Amino acid sequence: MTAIDGRIYVEGHPTACPPDLQDAADDLERSGGVAWIGLMDPGPDDLETAAARFGLHPLAVEDAQKGHQRAKLERYGDTMFVVLRPASYDDRLERVDFGEVHLFVGPQFVITVRHGAVPDLSVARAALEAEPQFLGTGPEAMLTAFLDSIVDGYAPVVAGLVNDIDEVEDSLFGEGNADPALSKRIYLLLSQVIALQRAIGPLPDMVQGLLRGAGRYGTGDEVQNRLRNVLDHTIRATERVDGSRALLENALTVHSTLVTVEQNEAMRRMSSASLAQGEESRRLAEETIEQGEQVKKISSWAAILFTPTLVASIYGMNFDHMPELHWVGGYPFALALMIGFGVGLWGVFKWHRWL
Repeated sequence: MTAIDGRIYVEGHPTACPPDLQDAADDLERSGGVAWIGLMDPGPDDLETAAARFGLHPLAVEDAQKGHQRAKLERYGDTMFVVLRPASYDDRLERVDFGEVHLFVGPQFVITVRHGAVPDLSVARAALEAEPQFLGTGPEAMLTAFLDSIVDGYAPVVAGLVNDIDEVEDSLFGEGNADPALSKRIYLLLSQVIALQRAIGPLPDMVQGLLRGAGRYGTGDEVQNRLRNVLDHTIRATERVDGSRALLENALTVHSTLVTVEQNEAMRRMSSASLAQGEESRRLAEETIEQGEQVKKISSWAAILFTPTLVASIYGMNFDHMPELHWVGGYPFALALMIGFGVGLWGVFKWHRWL
C-alpha cells in the first residue's frame, strides 16, 4: 500500500496520522471525525482502494487517474469531484507553469490527488490547522482553503504577465518597434495568457455553484463568507487575465500594422532609389548617345578631310614616272578628284545622318 499524507481531525484538531488508505478508513470510522488524505502520483490499485473504502464514483476515479483535466466541479451523490489548475510564473522564460490537483470531497473526507510535486498543499493545510474552529466545520472548509490558496497563487502570475505586457507596450512605441522578435514575444505571451485564462475561467462558476448549493447541502455561514471572498478574488483575477488578453491582441494588431508601414516605407525608399538610379542611367545613356553623335560627326569630317589629303600626298611624291605628271590637265583633275571625293563622302554621311 502506497504511503499517504493523511490526517484525522476531530472538532478541528488532528487526532491521527494514518500511514495508508486502509488505516485512514479505519481511523475515520472509529473517530467519527473528518479525514484529509493526500495522494501523490497514486497507482490504479491505490485509487481503486480509495474508491472502495470511501465510495468514490468510477468516472471521477478515472479522471483522477488519467489527469490532464480542465478545471471543473462535478457532484456524484453526496461526493464532489473538483479539478483545480494551480499556476506559477517563470519570469525569465516568460512562461506559466501549471500543476493539477484533484479533490474528492465527501461528508467526512477530502482526498487530494496530485500528479507531480506541484502544487504544495502543506501551506494551505498549516494555515487551516491554525484555525481549528473553522476546520471543525467540515470538509467544505478544507475545500474552501484549497480554493483560496490556489486563487491567491494566481495573483503573482497575473502580476508577472502584466509586467511583461507593460514592457511590450514600451517596446511597441519605442525605437525598433517593427522588430519581428517583438511580434514573436507578443504571440508567446498571448499563448500563456490564453492558457491561464482556461485555467481560471471556470472558477467563478464553480464557486458560485457552491454558494447556490449552500442551503441544500447545509454549508455553514463562515464557509459561505469565505467562498464569497474567494469568488471576489477569482473574478478579479479573471478580469485582469481577460484584460491582458485584449491588450496583447491589440498589441499584436498594432505591431503588425507598424511592421506593414515600415515595410511600405522601405519599399517606397527602394522605389525612390530605383527611380533615381534609373534617372541617372537615363542621363548617362543620353550622354553616351550624345558622345556617339559627336564621334560620328568628327569621324565623318575626318574622313572627308582625309580624302583630298590622300590625293595630294600621292601627287606630292617625287617620282619621275607617274601618270598625269606632265599632263596639262593633271592639276585641275587632282583638284576635281579631291573635291569630288569630299562632296561624295559628305553626301553619304549626310544621308546616313552622321552630319
